[in-house]
Amino acid sequence: MREPIRLVQTNLRETDTSLDPARLAAQLTEFRANVLLFGMGGIVAHYPTDVPFHYRSPHLPAGRDTFGEMLHQAQTRGIRVIGRFDFSKTRKQVFDAHPEWFFRQAGGGPVAYNDLYSTCINSGYYRGQAMLILAEALERYAVAGLFFNMFGNPSTDYSGRNIGLCHCDNCQRLFRQRFGRDLPSQADRDYEQFMFVSSREVAADFARLIRTKRPEAGFFTYIQEHTDGIMSESNTAVRRPLPLWPYSASDNVNRARNSETGKMAVNLCMSFVDFPWRFATVPGPEVALRLWQNVAHGGAAAMAMVGTMDQQDQQALDAARPVYAWLAKNQEYYSSQRSAARVLLLGRPPNAGRGYGQNSYRGLFRLLTEQHIPFAVSDNLEWLEAPKREFDLVIASNWAPVALDQYIKQGGTVLVAGAQPPSFDVGKLVRRWTNVEGYFRVQSPELFRSLSRTNLLFLSGDYLEYEAREKPELTLIPPSIFGPPEKVHIDQVETNKPGLWIERRGKGRLAVVPWDVAGLYYLHSSPGHGGLLADVIDRLLPEGRQLKTNAHPLVEISLMRQGTRTLVHFINISGHSQTGYFPPIPMQGIELEIAARYRQARTLRSPGTLQLNYSDNRTRFTLPALTDYEVAVLE
Repeated sequence: MREPIRLVQTNLRETDTSLDPARLAAQLTEFRANVLLFGMGGIVAHYPTDVPFHYRSPHLPAGRDTFGEMLHQAQTRGIRVIGRFDFSKTRKQVFDAHPEWFFRQAGGGPVAYNDLYSTCINSGYYRGQAMLILAEALERYAVAGLFFNMFGNPSTDYSGRNIGLCHCDNCQRLFRQRFGRDLPSQADRDYEQFMFVSSREVAADFARLIRTKRPEAGFFTYIQEHTDGIMSESNTAVRRPLPLWPYSASDNVNRARNSETGKMAVNLCMSFVDFPWRFATVPGPEVALRLWQNVAHGGAAAMAMVGTMDQQDQQALDAARPVYAWLAKNQEYYSSQRSAARVLLLGRPPNAGRGYGQNSYRGLFRLLTEQHIPFAVSDNLEWLEAPKREFDLVIASNWAPVALDQYIKQGGTVLVAGAQPPSFDVGKLVRRWTNVEGYFRVQSPELFRSLSRTNLLFLSGDYLEYEAREKPELTLIPPSIFGPPEKVHIDQVETNKPGLWIERRGKGRLAVVPWDVAGLYYLHSSPGHGGLLADVIDRLLPEGRQLKTNAHPLVEISLMRQGTRTLVHFINISGHSQTGYFPPIPMQGIELEIAARYRQARTLRSPGTLQLNYSDNRTRFTLPALTDYEVAVLE
């Protein structure tokens, strides 16, 4: 949290145990990395472990300690080392000796993948054996931290094969104790809660051990609870549904840094295409984009590769190298950043199940980014606790918890958009319509400047019909005939069923859009859906937008605070097109107005001084040019 992080993960194979630590340390130094995430133990140990049932890599040379040597080489160069463990699998010898430690499918059989057997988070392996392994590692090595991969019971293997739920004796017993019934055949809300609690119990045990043995070492994994840093990944997969999500890194870092403001976000830019092709890299501009997004939202620069830095495909490293070099040269600007945004987007709720509407969230994320409305993301309600952080607007899609009601009544402004009913009363719900193929009629065009050329918005999906209100601004047009052309909509019916309303609620204001306008925008990019959301947001912001600009929608802008100065990060994502990432198109003359007064401003990527102009309590300047990334420092 105090120093800039430029992390490289070399995800070691067992055959890499014989690597040359001095060579890798020299490569890291040349690359300007200052943190190394390096294989330590679990599936294989890259050091001479003496713990029973923990196996040294078969490629560990006799008399050698690869991890210890790497730690020494790195530390002499000022590079911190985080040790990596994976306790999700181990050898058949362990299964034969302790079958009670392992994942069991519903039929009782174990799960084996490439001769490795899956362990269970509720077994003595995680809760006993792993503690012995960690204790040895922490006592031997002055690591800067420990990272844990595959933390929990995955439901699929590396080939994407469904392995189901664990039915080991421990899981069956504990689930029955907590929920009073047998394990389900498929994951449901109870089982998801069960796994959530189980993984957090183990995380608490790991955290206590690390803080006892190495109080200065950080604990990192893919969860928020009990950790010192929150890991995530920006990755690709060839079978992942389209569209691609070009804001992956921004999304991961924004939500981590603002959900847990006291923890660092380490979002790994995964260099490879997919699991079967670990040595083929994603496009270089995609690598650079992810790294710029990481740091622009207050996170660490971080990238990962399988093996060492002697990659067979060097394109990802070639793309990242100048980014790391520039960040090292300007490192004073890349620590202790906090979001200065005054709009909050609620993310995925704690322990959300598979029914969570990701498209709705992404539609709002994308809309706010394209509209250049600075926003923070949180998937918990800590921002409500004292000392409260002030927001001009809170936006919720699939998660509108009951606590928002009191927040509104005390003076907050909230937009709830989606076909998921809030957890508090927003009116009399008459009916839930499903899979509606209709329209909404714009009844008050003067209120929607973005919709001046249309008075129809298409609806495809669910709709919550609330009791009609006086003079609704949007009204439902139910499905009607759409073919052949001679018959299109000749039976169309107008209603007074509301598609939007804004109301006073105590001292605050609430806006409700009871259909998935954001999800439709994410999938189809209709200017009507985007314009509706933008206009409603503008009506809800009491002092107008925090930031105004003529920047292209594909210029991502983040607003961060670092001590007494403000950092405005500009990321050019115009090189993204469908499934491709190309060098972004250079842009010039980006005008920006921000709601604050500053004495001076300068740019760092293309060094220069910015001329400031003022209007009321707002500062204006023009960014002369933007290639891939720029940051303006305002003081």
